[in-house]
Amino acid sequence: MSDDVLSVIPTDPHWQPEPAAADRTASIVEDLTPGLPGGADVEIDVTWHDTLTVVDCGQNLQKIGCPHCGASIDTEWWGDLLEAHCDDGFATLAVVVPCCGTATSLDALDYD
Repeated sequence: MSDDVLSVIPTDPHWQPEPAAADRTASIVEDLTPGLPGGADVEIDVTWHDTLTVVDCGQNLQKIGCPHCGASIDTEWWGDLLEAHCDDGFATLAVVVPCCGTATSLDALDYD
């Protein structure tokens, strides 16, 4: 059986809530998700990142589109980028897309 994961990610990549606010939010979500019939439990984890970090959706990523030229970006390029930054995170979200060579930001790409 696979897991379903819901990640709540701020629109400002440099912002994180205060720990008390995150704990209150986790408590509310826990109250709203009592589990599934048949005993499947819901786990809630609050994760903090010290650097800009990609939250990978794993096999759910279908395609990545370029916000400038509209072309599909090779997911192998994306995977190589993630691998190159898996230990240290990202110093910046700035990137040059391989399809048209335009400078953009990782959070501006069209993830499907």
